[in-house]
Amino acid sequence: MPTPVPTGPPPRPSRSPRAPHGPARPSRRGAGLRRPLRTLTAAGAAALLLALLPAGPPAGAGESDPVSLQRAFARAADRHGVPESILLGVSYLQSRWDGHRGAPSVAGGYGPMHLTDLRTALARERPHHGHGAEDPRGDTARGTREVHVELPDPKELPGRLRTLERAAELTGLGEEELRTDPAANIEGGAALLAAAQKELGLPPSDDPAEWYGAVARYPGSSDAGAAEVFADEVFAVIREGGRRTTDSGQVVVLEGVPDLAPDTSQPTGPDSRTPASGRDGRVECPRSVSCAWIPAPYEEYSDPDGSPNYGNHDRADRPESQRIDYIVVHDTEATWDTTLKLVQNPRYVSWHYSLRSSDGHIAQHVPLKDVGWHAGNWYVNAKSIGLEHEGFLTAPDAWYTEAMYRTSARLVRHLAHRYGIPLDRQHILGHDNVPGVTAAAVPGMHTDPGPYWDWRHYFTLLGAPFHPTAGPDSELVTIRPDYDEHKPVYTRCDTSGLPCPPHGSSAVRLHTEPSPDAPLVRDAGLRPGGGDSTTGVNDTGARATTGQQYAVAERRGAWTAIWYLGQKAWFHNPADGPTAVGSRGWVVTPREGVAPVPVYGRAYPEASAYPEGVPAQAISPLPYAVGAGQAYALGLRTKGEYYHAKTFDPAHHVVVRGEEEYYQIQLGHRVAFVRAADVTVRRAG
Repeated sequence: MPTPVPTGPPPRPSRSPRAPHGPARPSRRGAGLRRPLRTLTAAGAAALLLALLPAGPPAGAGESDPVSLQRAFARAADRHGVPESILLGVSYLQSRWDGHRGAPSVAGGYGPMHLTDLRTALARERPHHGHGAEDPRGDTARGTREVHVELPDPKELPGRLRTLERAAELTGLGEEELRTDPAANIEGGAALLAAAQKELGLPPSDDPAEWYGAVARYPGSSDAGAAEVFADEVFAVIREGGRRTTDSGQVVVLEGVPDLAPDTSQPTGPDSRTPASGRDGRVECPRSVSCAWIPAPYEEYSDPDGSPNYGNHDRADRPESQRIDYIVVHDTEATWDTTLKLVQNPRYVSWHYSLRSSDGHIAQHVPLKDVGWHAGNWYVNAKSIGLEHEGFLTAPDAWYTEAMYRTSARLVRHLAHRYGIPLDRQHILGHDNVPGVTAAAVPGMHTDPGPYWDWRHYFTLLGAPFHPTAGPDSELVTIRPDYDEHKPVYTRCDTSGLPCPPHGSSAVRLHTEPSPDAPLVRDAGLRPGGGDSTTGVNDTGARATTGQQYAVAERRGAWTAIWYLGQKAWFHNPADGPTAVGSRGWVVTPREGVAPVPVYGRAYPEASAYPEGVPAQAISPLPYAVGAGQAYALGLRTKGEYYHAKTFDPAHHVVVRGEEEYYQIQLGHRVAFVRAADVTVRRAG
């Protein structure tokens, strides 16, 4: 979970050709009663793919038979009268054909077809900002912000969290079998699609073009717009086709149908036979996603002691008042319905967007010009956009759906283009990469989205994949393990004391020496009194994550050392299975005679820059330093800024700008800032 540390691409298909990924949807074309296809053109011409593997009797998903999952799709499609390509396309958007060993997704969905169970969805509920020591607002000038959490009544939750129960009724299969047997799960999904087709008054058909409405209804979207976007993505996958080796060693192939044009005139809304209505004009989303306006309140209220207060964000005028430099990725630690309830509470906190796991639907809560209270660092809040994804950090198999990854990538691409934000890990941050504002704040910073967020796949969907840009002996490296194959052991996912289930990970572990038996490097900020880093899933003290760049300190055989929190940190990086690739770029080193260089969690102006009536904010160093001979990857350069916003009336808000310049660096797992005057910038060797 994104709690403080206790003190005591797509992922490359496993040695397989590509799997489908979806670019943006162009506008509609044509006219008449039949709504024309909203195409999702492939990123490049679709390659010729292998023919579908032959169908046969169901064989489950045992690893001993690498085609049994393919046969299960064929058998279920035939039994329920659903085109096999439709079944494969829907499954890819829900699970990328993975079974996750019977473990549920973040929305309580099971198996390749993501059949949902309400009880599972509620079991992990522990909202993101409702616990832990971090103050989401992160402004030391305003005091700690307490948040209060009230969970919704389970009786109010929607039918999209109960599709497993419905599949059991339709097939006669037991719920446990539907959860744990991939072949049964696929049959349950086929039965749901067939039932949706029947409910629409449409006959069974061998033509996948006649299944648009049923596909749209599959995830149980709450509005027709979200349903249509889901269906459009499914048909984009079918047009492009793909092949992938799943998490159980199964080879699944979807033969592309480039000319497939579904009947988009079919009804798609969950409770209506009418097409989606126009979106709210206040949303700031690309047209290629489903986006609703569910505003976070900007309201005054009184605290229990009678003192005035307000919530749950601050009015601003970005980017005219301040540049937007960052997009921060979070997970919610709660179901979708709880998340929406909380963000609409003026006494809670806020972020700009929430994304739903089941279908990728987006809700916007705060205008982009305004400042949300989400990152735990006021400097970052004032210059960022916050995205909350329905998910749970400490449940490694509580997987994120492909539908959510895709719409999140579309949204981020849109925002990055709008505000000129580079698509790299210096600007697209996880909440776990945001620094504490002061030394006292460091131990309480949140740790989401954590080591199981697939940054490599995410950046491939963003159109900015992590490729080597320099040779194997370069001074700068980009962390890039093979997500599916890289499975470091984590602990403390629950209270059992057992290791977390094996799972792909974006993070590599860092040691004091080039040996897996060497201690992990220490983080003086997380443990001010001393103490070793741990393998705990929330412990970021000895972790480097996909896409982050570091300067190389030394190499010995299959091990590479990087400069990390003022020390050498070693990770296993064999040539035949590298966990990092060579990169070009810039690094900062201490200016001669300055080392050790202090580092900061925020880039605030010098005291002389503050106007009368605005108290100067302390420039407080963190408990780290950049030593002589060390180098750190350069992120961005900025002059000090502070957004003074302590009143409900935004007329009294002030942006303070200084002349002191700072560089952002990749200090450890989190970024940090150094004064430009203290360092020298050079191109990495």
